[in-house]
Amino acid sequence: MLRRPARAAWTALAAAGLALTCLQAGSATAASQSAPPAASTGPASAAAALRTDAAPPELLRAMERDLGLTRTQALTRLAHEAEAGATAARVRQALGGTFAGAWVDGPESATLTVATTRAADTAAIRATGARAVLVTHGLTALEQAKNTLDRTAGAETPVRYVDVRANRIVVEETRPGAGARLLATTGVSRDLVHVVRTAEAPRPLYDIRGGDAYYMGGGGRCSVGFAVTRGTTQGFATAGHCGRAGTATSGYNQVAQGSFQASVFPGNDMAWVATNTNWTATPYVKGAGGANTQVTGSVLQPVGASVCRSGSTTGWHCGTIQQHNTSVTYPEGTISGVTRTTVCAEPGDSGGSYISGSQAQGVTSGGSGNCSSGGTTFFQPLNPILQNYGLTLRTTGSDPGPGPGPGEPEPGGTWKAGTVYKAGDVVTYGGATYRCLQGHQAQSGWEPPNVPALWQRA
Repeated sequence: MLRRPARAAWTALAAAGLALTCLQAGSATAASQSAPPAASTGPASAAAALRTDAAPPELLRAMERDLGLTRTQALTRLAHEAEAGATAARVRQALGGTFAGAWVDGPESATLTVATTRAADTAAIRATGARAVLVTHGLTALEQAKNTLDRTAGAETPVRYVDVRANRIVVEETRPGAGARLLATTGVSRDLVHVVRTAEAPRPLYDIRGGDAYYMGGGGRCSVGFAVTRGTTQGFATAGHCGRAGTATSGYNQVAQGSFQASVFPGNDMAWVATNTNWTATPYVKGAGGANTQVTGSVLQPVGASVCRSGSTTGWHCGTIQQHNTSVTYPEGTISGVTRTTVCAEPGDSGGSYISGSQAQGVTSGGSGNCSSGGTTFFQPLNPILQNYGLTLRTTGSDPGPGPGPGEPEPGGTWKAGTVYKAGDVVTYGGATYRCLQGHQAQSGWEPPNVPALWQRA
């Protein structure tokens, strides 16, 4: 039997939620000052920790164009999304098995909604500043059912995901009856699933560029996702369907660049390329007009959050995150764990960078539609790429703070910069134990006591 969360956990959760409540209340002030609110005392707020106030101009302009926002609204939205992501992570930790998903709404993402299967939890959710919704199915149960569908799904049911807003699984079918046949074969209850007819099946977006183009030795063009290092070796993360281990690459200028070190596709859509000493990895994504867009971290943003993509064919385009942990069946096979977005893309955009504020999100995998009539795209989240291959994301860095005073010992513990942590991971730091709230790659300045948006003291 599931027990109600301990009073202490809910007290801490309600206190943490004040950041979201205050941020919502401060929207008008933010608008007048053209800057998002910031915490006045104590550890940095999520918005401050993720530097949403430093969003590059070209990203803000793309958000203005594609999301119909003013510059002030775009800045406020990024700040709201950072705080909402931290609050949702804390709520999920407290709810456990009754958690049924979370999402943001509104032009400025000012409303965070959290769904639960237990009525007794709604008051505590509202105490955090979030809107509470009572639903039938928990997120874990829906994801388990989706996993069952994934094992059998084929090209006629190419996309499956959990729609947290609707509290059900969505299965897209390219032929009438394909969804029903999948349910009959797997035994998944029809009550959990909504079948949607789609005219277009996703496909990998070959011949593409993200920040900068690169070319494969056997022909074809793909896109640099994010610059990385592995020890003293420099390189970049990209899509796995672009090449296999050993495939040689040349850069945007057709100069010899490096080679694929590892690649997975299908299953996932991830790879990394090691470059030669003529190339230097930088902490930027190529933005509108060739301007540099800084990358400061890799915190995955919540459903409903804004996200922008850089591509060589269609340039900068923005949209929103629709669902995480989506499964897609391409003609070449199924990939799982990708994120579904409303950002458009076309061939020539694949492998490129998805970024929310200054937080790296992932690399373009595939999609359908185009940037004239609109479309749907999927990105391979970046953190699993960093973790699987032992890579370190190049970032512009953050202020590590004063550190220990003269003669004081280092805090010590199991936390380590450069490690990729996922939600639920437990570390020690400075004699205390912390639980990870949001997946990210740790870096100096993001020690657990400094970033309550990412870590909760256990």
